[in-house]
Parts: sequence; C-alpha cells; structure tokens
Amino acid sequence: GAYCDYRIIEARHLIKLPGNVSDEQAAATMLQGMTAEYLIKRCYKVTANDVILLHAAAGGVGLITSQWLKQIGATVIATVGSEEKAEIATAHGCDHVILYNHQDIAAKVMEFTDGNGVSVVYDSIGKATFEASLNSLKPRGMMVSFGNASGAVPAFSPAILAQKGSLFLTRPSLKDYIATKDDLKLSANTLFAAIDNGIKINIGQRFAMEDIAAAHTALEARQTIGSTILIP
Repeated sequence: GAYCDYRIIEARHLIKLPGNVSDEQAAATMLQGMTAEYLIKRCYKVTANDVILLHAAAGGVGLITSQWLKQIGATVIATVGSEEKAEIATAHGCDHVILYNHQDIAAKVMEFTDGNGVSVVYDSIGKATFEASLNSLKPRGMMVSFGNASGAVPAFSPAILAQKGSLFLTRPSLKDYIATKDDLKLSANTLFAAIDNGIKINIGQRFAMEDIAAAHTALEARQTIGSTILIP
C-alpha cells in the first residue's frame, strides 16, 4: 500500500502533526526521525560523555541523528562515501569524518579516540562494515546493527563478542519500539520537540510518483543525500 493514492489506516497508527511540521517534512522525517529517536534515546541512551560512530551519516537517518547527537553533546565520528557528503556531515554536527571507501574505519576511529574506541556504533550498512564496527568499539561497547544496505551480516560465533571486549550486539527494528500507541506517541512527540529545538529536516531529493523506479535506483546506489520523498 505504500504507493497507492488512498489508504485506510487504523487510528491507533496515526499521529497528529504539530503546526511547525509541514506535510513534506513529515513525509521526510517520521520513519527516519523516529528511527533516530529510538536509536539514541532508548536502544542506547546517549549522554554527553559518549563518543559515537555513525555510518551513512549523510543519509536521511544520519543527518537527523548527527544533529540530535550534537544537541545531547556527544562526540560524533561519521562515515560517508564522498568528499561532498563529508562536508554535509560536518555541517550537520559531525566532529570527525571517515571516507569509508578510502580509509580504514577502525584505524581512524582509534586515531580519533586515542585508542579507546567508541561507546556505540550505529550501523545501517550491514555486511560491508560489520567487522570494522566491532573493531571500533571500546570494551563493553554496543554494536547497533539496524540496516543491511550492503547485504545481511553473515553468520558468526557469539564468542567473537567476548574476544573483542565483552561487546553487546542488538539488531533492533522501529516497529518494536512503536508497537503500542503510547510508544508511538512518545517517539513522535520526542522527535517533534527535537525539531522545535533546532533539528533541520534535509529533503535532498523529490521524485514524482511516476519516477519511483528512478528513486529506488538512486537509493540503492547510495546516490542520495538526506531524505527522499515522493510527490503525488
């Protein structure tokens, strides 16, 4: 039902938009913004003392998350795929940027953290970055694998987590963090408050509904910046 003209939705799944959030902003941020909310507020509760590794920092979730992390006061290490995206990530609050195509992610993280590693990794890439993400964590750090842009993470022995410092690993999904009406309202209202507090919603691409194939091609090729929305 995602690409239909009309759809009936149960009222318990709906959220009333505040006056400061436009329809386009809502389309661009509800999924990505509530993902950012549960990642940094409930999956791992970030504090100002934390150092974070954020993959795909110039994407829709990444740009919202990086701004939100800076509101909290955390230090953000970002990975991006180009110099252009590095500039965008920096402009949205990232303290350090790693070009994942040309630089050793874990080595750069250890350089930026004086060999200590990060408190938590937010990894939406999956297979291509999984090992580097684990190697970037400090002892007892948390690996949050919430996407598979490069493919699913292959099977591995849980003993690896012990070998690398008694690490924690979680594979969360937004649906489980907004499963009840109370959780949905909590997530949305926390997001709206963050927007009211200065988080900017970056709509990088707009596609007409008839160009949906081109939108998917751009997303799969990681050619997008910020959020992508469809215009009926």
